[in-house]
Amino acid sequence: MTDDQDAFAEAVHELVASIPPGRVMAYGEVAACLGSRAARRVGRIMATDSEGLPWWRVVRASGLPPAGLHDRALPRYEEEGTPLAATAAGADAPFRIERRARWLPD
Repeated sequence: MTDDQDAFAEAVHELVASIPPGRVMAYGEVAACLGSRAARRVGRIMATDSEGLPWWRVVRASGLPPAGLHDRALPRYEEEGTPLAATAAGADAPFRIERRARWLPD
Protein backbone atom coordinates (compact mmCIF):
# COMPACT_ATOMS: atom_id res chain seq x y z
CA MET A 1 0.00 0.00 0.00
CA THR A 2 1.12 3.54 -0.67
CA ASP A 3 1.28 6.13 2.07
CA ASP A 4 -1.88 7.72 0.63
CA GLN A 5 -3.75 4.40 0.73
CA ASP A 6 -2.53 3.74 4.27
CA ALA A 7 -3.69 7.20 5.38
CA PHE A 8 -7.13 6.69 3.83
CA ALA A 9 -7.50 3.25 5.43
CA GLU A 10 -6.46 4.68 8.79
CA ALA A 11 -9.02 7.50 8.43
CA VAL A 12 -11.74 4.94 7.56
CA HIS A 13 -10.82 2.91 10.65
CA GLU A 14 -10.95 5.97 12.92
CA LEU A 15 -14.31 7.12 11.55
CA VAL A 16 -15.91 3.68 11.73
CA ALA A 17 -14.64 3.23 15.29
CA SER A 18 -16.40 6.48 16.23
CA ILE A 19 -19.88 5.45 15.01
CA PRO A 20 -22.03 5.21 18.16
CA PRO A 21 -23.85 1.99 19.08
CA GLY A 22 -27.28 1.78 17.46
CA ARG A 23 -26.25 4.11 14.63
CA VAL A 24 -24.92 3.43 11.12
CA MET A 25 -23.25 5.10 8.16
CA ALA A 26 -23.39 4.07 4.52
CA TYR A 27 -20.14 3.31 2.70
CA GLY A 28 -20.58 6.48 0.64
CA GLU A 29 -21.20 8.57 3.74
CA VAL A 30 -17.94 7.33 5.26
CA ALA A 31 -16.11 8.25 2.06
CA ALA A 32 -17.80 11.68 1.86
CA CYS A 33 -16.85 12.51 5.45
CA LEU A 34 -13.26 11.85 4.45
CA GLY A 35 -13.48 14.13 1.42
CA SER A 36 -13.73 11.27 -1.06
CA ARG A 37 -16.25 9.67 -3.40
CA ALA A 38 -14.62 6.25 -3.00
CA ALA A 39 -17.48 4.27 -1.44
CA ARG A 40 -16.21 1.06 -3.04
CA ARG A 41 -12.77 1.67 -1.56
CA VAL A 42 -14.39 2.01 1.87
CA GLY A 43 -16.20 -1.28 1.20
CA ARG A 44 -12.95 -2.97 0.22
CA ILE A 45 -11.26 -1.74 3.39
CA MET A 46 -14.16 -2.96 5.51
CA ALA A 47 -14.17 -6.34 3.76
CA THR A 48 -10.46 -6.97 4.15
CA ASP A 49 -9.29 -4.96 7.17
CA SER A 50 -12.03 -4.40 9.74
CA GLU A 51 -10.90 -6.62 12.60
CA GLY A 52 -11.74 -4.98 15.90
CA LEU A 53 -14.05 -2.45 14.22
CA PRO A 54 -17.85 -2.30 14.49
CA TRP A 55 -18.19 -3.45 10.84
CA TRP A 56 -21.96 -3.93 11.20
CA ARG A 57 -22.36 -0.16 11.59
CA VAL A 58 -21.33 0.43 7.96
CA VAL A 59 -24.21 -0.44 5.65
CA ARG A 60 -25.28 -0.15 2.04
CA ALA A 61 -26.97 3.09 0.93
CA SER A 62 -30.30 1.24 0.82
CA GLY A 63 -30.01 0.50 4.53
CA LEU A 64 -29.29 -3.18 3.96
CA PRO A 65 -26.56 -4.68 6.14
CA PRO A 66 -23.19 -5.64 4.65
CA ALA A 67 -23.72 -8.14 1.84
CA GLY A 68 -23.91 -11.72 3.03
CA LEU A 69 -23.48 -10.79 6.69
CA HIS A 70 -27.03 -10.11 7.87
CA ASP A 71 -27.09 -13.26 10.05
CA ARG A 72 -23.92 -12.18 11.87
CA ALA A 73 -25.01 -8.53 12.09
CA LEU A 74 -28.57 -9.03 13.36
CA PRO A 75 -27.65 -9.95 16.97
CA ARG A 76 -25.43 -6.86 17.16
CA TYR A 77 -28.20 -4.59 15.87
CA GLU A 78 -30.64 -6.09 18.36
CA GLU A 79 -28.16 -5.73 21.24
CA GLU A 80 -27.52 -2.07 20.35
CA GLY A 81 -31.18 -1.22 19.75
CA THR A 82 -30.61 -0.26 16.12
CA PRO A 83 -33.99 0.49 14.50
CA LEU A 84 -34.79 -2.16 11.89
CA ALA A 85 -37.57 -2.65 9.35
CA ALA A 86 -38.63 -5.73 7.39
CA THR A 87 -37.76 -5.86 3.70
CA ALA A 88 -39.80 -7.15 0.79
CA ALA A 89 -39.57 -10.78 -0.22
CA GLY A 90 -36.55 -11.44 -2.40
CA ALA A 91 -34.33 -8.79 -0.83
CA ASP A 92 -30.71 -9.65 0.02
CA ALA A 93 -31.58 -9.55 3.72
CA PRO A 94 -34.83 -9.96 5.67
CA PHE A 95 -34.38 -6.53 7.25
CA ARG A 96 -32.87 -3.13 6.65
CA ILE A 97 -31.68 -0.45 9.03
CA GLU A 98 -34.13 2.43 9.29
CA ARG A 99 -33.02 5.81 8.01
CA ARG A 100 -33.35 7.38 11.48
CA ALA A 101 -30.34 5.27 12.55
CA ARG A 102 -28.04 7.17 10.18
CA TRP A 103 -25.25 9.10 11.85
CA LEU A 104 -22.86 11.75 10.63
CA PRO A 105 -20.08 13.19 12.79
CA ASP A 106 -20.27 16.84 13.79
